Amino acid sequence: MAMIGCLGDIAFTVSSSVVRTLDNFQWSGSARYAAHQRHLGRGLLEFTGVDPDKISFDMTLSTQLGASPAREISKIAKYESEGRTLPLTIGSKAYGTYRWVITGHSVKAKTFDRRGNLSVVVVSVNLQEYARR
Repeated sequence: MAMIGCLGDIAFTVSSSVVRTLDNFQWSGSARYAAHQRHLGRGLLEFTGVDPDKISFDMTLSTQLGASPAREISKIAKYESEGRTLPLTIGSKAYGTYRWVITGHSVKAKTFDRRGNLSVVVVSVNLQEYARR
């Protein structure tokens, strides 16, 4: 089994029985500036800090590849609604300064089985960095 990384206890892994990998990984950050207006002159910018980083990615979950789409979606939604902070590790690198929270997710159902159960889904997950106080 090859462990690619994890978000809390949600493992990104590839093995003979399970495939759960990331796709479209995006990491962004931004800085904050205040503009001070000066009489008859140009405004003066002042650096006031940085905003929390954001990460988004997609996961394809398929019952044919050993995943349980309904269970994984439920776990992601639970972590989001509880505001649980989760470490994010990919390879040997821990991302962020502390932990991450799930700020949103969306599910695109690709296929259903003959009983109407989700068979293949693409879950898009949005994270925001959660710094220590």
